[in-house]
Amino acid sequence: MSGRKQFDVGAALDQAMRVFWQRGYADASLDALTSATGLGRGSLYGTFGNKDALFGRCLDLYASIYGTRYEQALAAHPDDPVRAVGAFFDVVLSRIADPSVPAGCLIVQTAAQSPMLSEEIGIRVRGLLDVQRRRVRAALARSSASPGSLNGSDASDASDSSDSSDSSGSSDSSGSPIDGRTLDELAMFVVAVNQSLAVLSRAGASDAELRSVARLACATVADTLAADRPSKPEDG
Repeated sequence: MSGRKQFDVGAALDQAMRVFWQRGYADASLDALTSATGLGRGSLYGTFGNKDALFGRCLDLYASIYGTRYEQALAAHPDDPVRAVGAFFDVVLSRIADPSVPAGCLIVQTAAQSPMLSEEIGIRVRGLLDVQRRRVRAALARSSASPGSLNGSDASDASDSSDSSDSSGSSDSSGSPIDGRTLDELAMFVVAVNQSLAVLSRAGASDAELRSVARLACATVADTLAADRPSKPEDG
């Protein structure tokens, strides 16, 4: 036996992630990280490297946890883009309402502190935001291409039930294209609303207020997609 204290690396990483999530990178002191993880300074850095390396691992953990949930939500309604976006927001709102995790969003926290971060961390955060944007765009393109994808969609229900990045568009049931630029803009809009929900929650907005924002965002998606579809010519 080496006599060295054994510890759960995954559990320590999870605790470190929560410190960064709650305090942000700049205010996550070494004392706070060692206290949360139960590790000494030597063990912490010996296992995870320096603060940047530890933070990178925490970002990866956060993205893997919630990225999977986002993927599942967006894939749950392959024939309805509005409900797909509503399911996406449900994941966001469920995370915000979960008392077992810090308020807000680790990625939003990090993006807000970008000027104080290393270039490597800044690139990683921008990459995570881009993954989210491409994930939403792919769901919109996939859903919008399904026959009758907007028929029966209810934007209020979509938010209360709680990868492609090229310029090509999608098609409706009649073969009319959904403009690629529209899909790009909607995807960025959805990601922006997602980030704003995290900020508003930290500022004390109620669940009802946040759901109202999500509901209006779903309505905007529905209206924009409907307006982008060319009208069918009248017979005769």
